[in-house]
Amino acid sequence: MIRIAAALCFLAVALGAFGAHWLKAPLEARQMIDVWKTAVLYHFIHAVVLFVLAYFGNANRGAWWLLFAGIIVFSGSLYLMGLTGVRWLGAITPLGGLCFLAGWAWLVVSPAKL
Repeated sequence: MIRIAAALCFLAVALGAFGAHWLKAPLEARQMIDVWKTAVLYHFIHAVVLFVLAYFGNANRGAWWLLFAGIIVFSGSLYLMGLTGVRWLGAITPLGGLCFLAGWAWLVVSPAKL
């Protein structure tokens, strides 16, 4: 889990740089630069949280998987929308947001295990 989280952190930095440099013109042309930035921000924040949760063991594995799913669905749909310009992908994004919310709620209600 630590390696997956570290890989997701690496990917967030890489996608941020990719969007800021190589994809800047196409993203601006599609008016998707803010969409890309939002995807990277949420991806990176939650990847760091995954790393911390993994570092401290299996205590909150359910929250870990919910936040992981949030990165894939929320940020993934925004990345795809930015790359393709297909705006209906935005309809999928809230499902990832619900995964984020459920993961954070899990951490609120679960006993402290850090």
